[in-house]
Amino acid sequence: MSVLAWIIASALFGAAFSVVAAGAFALKARATWVPVLISYAIGALLGASFLDVLPHAIEAAGSAERAATTVLAGILGFFVLEKLVLWRHCHEQDHCEGHERPGVGGAQDRSGLLILVGDTFHNFVDGVLIAAAFIESIPLGIVTALAMIAHEIPQEVGDFVILLHSGYSRLRAFAFNLLSSVATLVGGLLAYYFLSAAVGAIPYFLALAAASMIYVAVADLIPGLHRRPELGATVQQSLMIGLGIGTIVLVERLVAHIHG
Repeated sequence: MSVLAWIIASALFGAAFSVVAAGAFALKARATWVPVLISYAIGALLGASFLDVLPHAIEAAGSAERAATTVLAGILGFFVLEKLVLWRHCHEQDHCEGHERPGVGGAQDRSGLLILVGDTFHNFVDGVLIAAAFIESIPLGIVTALAMIAHEIPQEVGDFVILLHSGYSRLRAFAFNLLSSVATLVGGLLAYYFLSAAVGAIPYFLALAAASMIYVAVADLIPGLHRRPELGATVQQSLMIGLGIGTIVLVERLVAHIHG
C-alpha cells in the first residue's frame, strides 16, 4: 500500500470505529440515564480540553499566550454563534429563551450544534496528525492512528450523550457524529498534499476545539445541573464529572503507553 492509501484507510477506519464504538454504548443507554450521563459528558469534555487538547495546542503553537488568545477568541465566537442560532429561532418561532421547550430548535439544541462544530475541528486535526505520522513512517502512522482511536472513544460518548440530551433522535445523533468524523479524512488528505500549511494550522484548530468543549460544558451544561440542588443529586453529579475526567486520564496514559 502507498502512504496515501494508508492515510485514507486509517482516517476512515479510525473515525468510523470510534463513532461506532461510542455509539454502541451511548445509543443503548436508557432515556432515564441521559441526565446522569450529562455529568459524565461534562467531565469528559473538561478533561479532554484541559488535559489533552489545550496542552497540545500550547505545545504546537510554541506560545501559551497565542494558544490562550485563540481559546478566548473561540469562546467569544461560540457565544456569538449561539446568539445567532437563538435569534434565528426566536425570529422564526416568535418566542425566545424563556419560552423555549427543550429539544431540537430549543435552548439545548444549541449545545448539540456547538459540540458538533468543535468535534469537527478536533477530527480535522486528528487527520493531519495521522497523515504527518504516516509520511514519517508507516509503523509510526499505525501507532498514531491507534492512539487517536483510543482517545476519541470517551469523547465521542460524551458527544452522543449531549446530542441525545439536546433532543436529537438516536439515528440523527449517530448520523451527525459520523458526518463530523469525515473531517478526519479531509485533514489527512490536506496534510498529505500541503503538509507544512496543514501542520501550521494545528494549534489554532486545537485551540478552537478546546474552546468549544469548555464553552458547551460551562455555559450550556453545568447550569442545567443546578436545577437539582439537593445533596444526593450534587454528590451523584460530582462523582460522574470525576468519572468523566478520570476516563480521559486513563486514556491519556494508555495513549502514552502505546506511543512508548
